[in-house]
Amino acid sequence: MNWLNEIGGLAVSAAGFILAIGLLVAVHEFGHFWVARRLGMRVLRFSIGFGRPLWRRTVGKDPVEYVIAAIPLGGYVKLLDEREGNVPAHEAHRAFNRQPVWKRIAVLLAGPVFNLILAVLVYWILFTAGVPAPKPLMGEVTPDSIAARAGLREDDLIIAVAGQPVATWDDAILSIVDELTSTGDIDLTVRGIAGDERSVRLLTRDNHRSLTEPEQLLSGLGFQPWRPRVLPIVADVLPERSAARAGMKPGDEVVSFDGQELTDFGQFQALIESRANRTVPVVVRREGNLREFTITVGAEVIGGKEVGRIGVSAANRPVPGSRDAKDAMTLQQYGAFLALQHASVKTWEMSMFTLRMVGRIVTGNVSPKAMSGPISIAELTGKAARHDWRQYLSIIALISISLGVFNLLPIPVLDGGQIAYQLAELLKGRPVSERAQLFGQQIGIAMLILVMVLVSYNDIARHLSP
Repeated sequence: MNWLNEIGGLAVSAAGFILAIGLLVAVHEFGHFWVARRLGMRVLRFSIGFGRPLWRRTVGKDPVEYVIAAIPLGGYVKLLDEREGNVPAHEAHRAFNRQPVWKRIAVLLAGPVFNLILAVLVYWILFTAGVPAPKPLMGEVTPDSIAARAGLREDDLIIAVAGQPVATWDDAILSIVDELTSTGDIDLTVRGIAGDERSVRLLTRDNHRSLTEPEQLLSGLGFQPWRPRVLPIVADVLPERSAARAGMKPGDEVVSFDGQELTDFGQFQALIESRANRTVPVVVRREGNLREFTITVGAEVIGGKEVGRIGVSAANRPVPGSRDAKDAMTLQQYGAFLALQHASVKTWEMSMFTLRMVGRIVTGNVSPKAMSGPISIAELTGKAARHDWRQYLSIIALISISLGVFNLLPIPVLDGGQIAYQLAELLKGRPVSERAQLFGQQIGIAMLILVMVLVSYNDIARHLSP
């Protein structure tokens, strides 16, 4: 039955990815389509996807061909244009190339703007429904790390980064990355467990670029987000998995694993994950008696790495004297109007952050390894689709923002590059020559191919790295 569950999980992941990309592309192209029609231009085709059409239909008094194509990673709107073929004389006034510059720019801007509007709408839904999020509470601090030398301690709450208040770990991480890639050092204001506030500075020296590589930020700085400490007691044991085959039962308290004594379930989980495909001794306490047996740890590939799994879950029994998990969470929930305000601010902040990161990749302040391609995006959206609708919507909003911002870059084959051509025409008083446009398109295509090769290499490298 495990293989059936895996196939079902993959199917949900694939469907979640295709749905997300299809929605984002449809919204983007609908922006071009809607504005072009409102401004009196003739739309010939509206296509979601590239390649061989899977479905097509021409409808309307002003007929438009609607297409769903085989490759869902994109789409386009084809407008009547004299540069692409003969145009009947009675429709020449509706051709894109005959329109005033401001109308052409409006059509080109509409796609990215609609992506940003979609992000606002998604964040509005999330903030109205309520988004539970962890507070930026410090967990384990690695001895002699950047964080430890700065004076950070376990249970410290980050209340501001570079003077800007933060309420959740997501806010804190984004602000930390922004500060890291801007100045190299990170100024935090934290509140200790006793309520005292103090300022600390994380000095990254010359390591700030390497800290932007995937999964290097927190480990490189030397701290982890706080996690609730629960006793190493097993709640459920999945049938046909390693723990069940070894004889582990619900209610067992794990005393030691591979010779290491345990005080909380987090230690147990970390040891399991680091011992994929190994056979190790386990000691449990069952009904007051100690029992010892061996267990062969299974493996699951996550991000190209084998992670140990045995098929158990934790009983939610806090370690006596530890912080209550409820104290570490906050709920971001607002009324409809206030939620719209927060959604708009969030979209603006994420758009500016994305733009700054693109610029810092170009200047070398951010490692190119931080860029992700379709494999990573598919993995991320698929996982979210299986587990948490809020996370899934959040990822859709983030990708929509990235799509909108990226398309506004002045690269000739993108909307931003085409807008640059229109602005040049406005300044010169005549269109940019076809030769110059062709040269620009060749450069733009080469740049996009380079980016696609880079992000695909990053994706593959993450999955092949040990």
